[in-house]
Amino acid sequence: MAKKNTRFFCKDCGHEELRWAGKCPGCGAWNSFTEMKIETTSAKKGSRGFTSKTRDSGPVGFANKTMAAWPEAVGPDGKLRPIPLSKISSAETNRLPVEPTEVARVLGGGLVEGSVVMLGGEPGVGKSTLLTGLGLWWVHQGIRVIYVAGEESPAQIRMRAERLGFKPEKEDGFSILPEVHLETLLDALHTELQNQADGTKTIIIADSIQTLHSEHIDSYPGSPTQIKYCGGVLADFARRTGCPIFLVGHVTKSGDLAGPKLLEHMVDTVLYFEGSGGGPIRMVRAVKNRFGTTGELAVMEMRGDGLFPVDQAGVLFLSGRRGGEPGSAVCAVKNGSRTFLVEVQALVSPSRYGTPQRVVQGVDNKRVALLAAILEKRAGLDLGGCDVFVKVAGGGRIDDPGADLAIMAALASSLREKPVPLDTLVLGEVGLTGEVRGVSDLESRLREAGRHGFKRVVMADPNPGGKLNARLKGSKMQLITVTSVEEAVALAVHPGAFDEARQEG
Repeated sequence: MAKKNTRFFCKDCGHEELRWAGKCPGCGAWNSFTEMKIETTSAKKGSRGFTSKTRDSGPVGFANKTMAAWPEAVGPDGKLRPIPLSKISSAETNRLPVEPTEVARVLGGGLVEGSVVMLGGEPGVGKSTLLTGLGLWWVHQGIRVIYVAGEESPAQIRMRAERLGFKPEKEDGFSILPEVHLETLLDALHTELQNQADGTKTIIIADSIQTLHSEHIDSYPGSPTQIKYCGGVLADFARRTGCPIFLVGHVTKSGDLAGPKLLEHMVDTVLYFEGSGGGPIRMVRAVKNRFGTTGELAVMEMRGDGLFPVDQAGVLFLSGRRGGEPGSAVCAVKNGSRTFLVEVQALVSPSRYGTPQRVVQGVDNKRVALLAAILEKRAGLDLGGCDVFVKVAGGGRIDDPGADLAIMAALASSLREKPVPLDTLVLGEVGLTGEVRGVSDLESRLREAGRHGFKRVVMADPNPGGKLNARLKGSKMQLITVTSVEEAVALAVHPGAFDEARQEG
């Protein structure tokens, strides 16, 4: 017999409570809880809320599909049994190709069969354009693509595909499935896979996860329970059939995945598709990847006929940079395996109001407050009565601790009205006691800076008390090592001090 229980879910983060609350304990949002009815049955449940009868004979057919996908798991008596690890092939050997290479690197080198990828981004940023372009390329490689149209009509998808170069006579492998009812959708997908006897690989794109709904959940499409249930069932479908699935998700005004935040633990890869303040630059960032490096970043440009990799992406955030202006410093940051040169800008001015302002873009606000406190305590700079504004030029975002010293140099430069030299790179992590620490992968950072004309580097000593590495000496850059914030700030705000600085290499 079915029973209905009441639950309250936060619309922003999906946090669940038994009773209504004014403020969400998960994300801190006010008045974000909505009431939902959760239907449960007294019968024995199968996987993902299906009864045992539905599990074996319904449209999902989990048990039968598991045996078909893994014949090694079927014993002589026809029942499931554990599979020895030695008899399982590695997923690394089953990667599907991806083009452009920028996206392939973010995915870890290719698309793993049976994986689930969540792609989130703001409305209109280009998520559907990216996936449609990828789908057309896969069709040229002999891979079939099934596009689940939940938000757009098939005619609208056809119009976008034509803009991206779709040719009907050559690309019959791109199919559209206009269905949002989960059970009907899975039934159609199973039928389609059973009809493919030639072993053709299939990739499924669900655009978007918010539009799907199941008859087993008593709530509206896009609710946290519907998203969690539909996403979990699709994830099981992908792993049992070997078909990779892309789930498209929306983001909230705070930049987090809306609703699909619940799915981050279920999916294999989470990608954020970000814009650059209305410009043509788009960035795909991996925040989770079971099959690759977390933090990888792909930089692409939106054009009329699709998305294309950006040449010289390493200096993308330096475009339009002016020299000789106080309040600017350049650092080399790591995003996965990529190195980017980023300009940090700061503006420090006396406060005209009672409470000084702290406005930050592209860097964590608490991190800037921490560095400003270290500057006051360890370097003697008075920032307490000043408004502080910090920004990463070009719409970039910095999470690398190696940018600490550059942020401090920009703040000190703006306060003292002394510019950091144009050809100088600032690298280093700063501790609470004012010490400057080294950064990881120093050689690749110096190599990238040297390629683009930087001649000096203010950095922590990579080998305190010893000599510099021979490969660092061969970088043909003036390496000026510092051990404290006081020394680093003195070099940044007094350009003439470079001539007297201790030089190694």
